[in-house]
Amino acid sequence: MNATSTTNFSDIVKNSILDNFTSDISISKIIITLGVSFLIGLFIYILYKRVFSGVLYSKSFNVSLIGMTMVTAMVIIAVNSNLVLSLGMVGALSIVRFRTPIKDPTDLIFLFWAAAAGIVAGAGFYALAAIGSTVVGLILFLFIKSSSLETPYLLVVNCESDESEKLVHSQIGQMVKRYNVKQKTVTAGNIEMTLEVRLRDQEGKFVNQITALGGVKNAVLISYNGDYVS
Repeated sequence: MNATSTTNFSDIVKNSILDNFTSDISISKIIITLGVSFLIGLFIYILYKRVFSGVLYSKSFNVSLIGMTMVTAMVIIAVNSNLVLSLGMVGALSIVRFRTPIKDPTDLIFLFWAAAAGIVAGAGFYALAAIGSTVVGLILFLFIKSSSLETPYLLVVNCESDESEKLVHSQIGQMVKRYNVKQKTVTAGNIEMTLEVRLRDQEGKFVNQITALGGVKNAVLISYNGDYVS
């Protein structure tokens, strides 16, 4: 009786696992899944192009987001169809190593988003993939665009003395809401400061007013993406 109970329990576990896999994959499901994953990948592609604020835009990276969404969906379809194939796929993918450096954390978010959308779409949760991607896209668009209303700049100022340095700080404090001193170098007869400021417009007027201060030798305004290495 114990043997029968053990056998029945094993059969139940075995059947519950095998029932989750279907050996036959319908052509309609493949077409629908790849179509949904393509549309989501295209949405990610357009959004990344709109919100990109780096120095060099990489079209190949952006196109790869569409490819990653569709390829991931295709892999999930294959994994759901066969138990042996799913185990082999896990073993094969575990040895894959990607060496492409990701400099911007936002790029990593888009990569993970494309992979996650492909997994969800490949599993057949089309509504979750569409609604989730829409919500994520709106949040990223609002936060990234709202942070880029004021462009970050590096202001490099050379002045003669401590008095002229105080004038520079006083003038900048009146013209911008907030600024940060990134670097300061003091030599004989010269003080060089690098400050981070955020401006909406009138960059030329801003530089001219700083240069016109007494004791200021020159002022240079440099646009950058918000990352600074001292």
